[in-house]
Amino acid sequence: MALSLVGSGGVWMQRLAQDWLVLQLTGSPAAVGLAVALQFLPMLVVGPVSGVLVDLFPKRRILVLCQSVAIALAAGLAVWNAMGGSDVWVVYAACIALGVTSAIDGPARQVFVNEVVGDAGLPAAIGLNSAIGQLGAMAGPALAGVVIAHAGPAAAFAANACLGAAVLVMIAAIRPGELHHSAKAPDPTARKGRVLAGFHFVRARPRLLLTMLLAGLLGAFGMNGPVVLAAFADRVWQSGPAGFGLFNTVSALGALAGALVATRIKRFGRKGIVASAGLFGLTQSIAAVMPTQEWFVAMLVVVGFMTLVFLTSAATAVQLEAGAHVRGRVLALYFPLLLGGHALGGLLAGWLTEDFGVRTGLVVTGALGMVSAVVIGLLMWRSGRRRVQPQPSPRSPSDPTSRH
Repeated sequence: MALSLVGSGGVWMQRLAQDWLVLQLTGSPAAVGLAVALQFLPMLVVGPVSGVLVDLFPKRRILVLCQSVAIALAAGLAVWNAMGGSDVWVVYAACIALGVTSAIDGPARQVFVNEVVGDAGLPAAIGLNSAIGQLGAMAGPALAGVVIAHAGPAAAFAANACLGAAVLVMIAAIRPGELHHSAKAPDPTARKGRVLAGFHFVRARPRLLLTMLLAGLLGAFGMNGPVVLAAFADRVWQSGPAGFGLFNTVSALGALAGALVATRIKRFGRKGIVASAGLFGLTQSIAAVMPTQEWFVAMLVVVGFMTLVFLTSAATAVQLEAGAHVRGRVLALYFPLLLGGHALGGLLAGWLTEDFGVRTGLVVTGALGMVSAVVIGLLMWRSGRRRVQPQPSPRSPSDPTSRH
């Protein structure tokens, strides 16, 4: 699980450092938006193909290759920035390369859990791994912010290269002979093509599709922390970089608590997933109207807590419902939905904050999250009713009620 924490934290640390460096080089928020898009768009293109790779090839070998590329990117940017490099296209190229690498590494890392723990311990391991991975996604930017503030982007890239090397050592320490390679189940979607198998699998299961859609919507409306927290620190509380660092730290602490709680719940069920999504949006809206910075900070702990509870429950449900033969391809659809929503949500939060005010922007995105939870919950309820609706049984010729 340390592999997931360090690996996820390192990826998000790299993303924030790249965004900050683009802002330093160009002074343009639009250029930062392009950098964010370049990091996530490859997932939409490479995602379905990466799922096929994950399902067909050894996950350990894929992780070693992806991690080696990530280390090279981080180390290369560290040296280039320390030597005074100023061509923004270099950072853009690194953003694209990181996006492609993450599109393959993310599903492989999740499916690798099955090979480490085996089928018996899979449900608990998936929940724990998802929680720790999401915790790393919140802790990574917070760590990057501290390093950049004290030593600059080059130091953040160098630190991430060191984290990547630690992950590589962890992977190498896992002996291939100790992994659980379960027998491949027959693939019922093989006739529809390997790449499209994930699409067909999800489409045939409406509740799985709705769970993934809810994660994408909450990614768009709820996971806009860097934009919102920076705006609150700058425009509402006037606490500057110190306040921004504090806000990220307390959110990460809340996320840690959420991760610990989520891992103790064996299985949420659809009602729990929808409820945690609604509470996620509600706590954001409440945080937006807090009268003092102290109350705002306290609410950020709750927001971080609900973020991890929802993300962990959704990711666990998706992985447990996906068949072993197609799990990599399903996750290759889930991650682009979640992270693509996150990228679009940053643009939405920035527009609302700029045109309607910081508090209004967070209230609106929180309300949209609650509406999403209600709508998806109703659709799940209707889907469940259709599945359990009794079908009329055919009457036999001897049945007296069948006579006219």
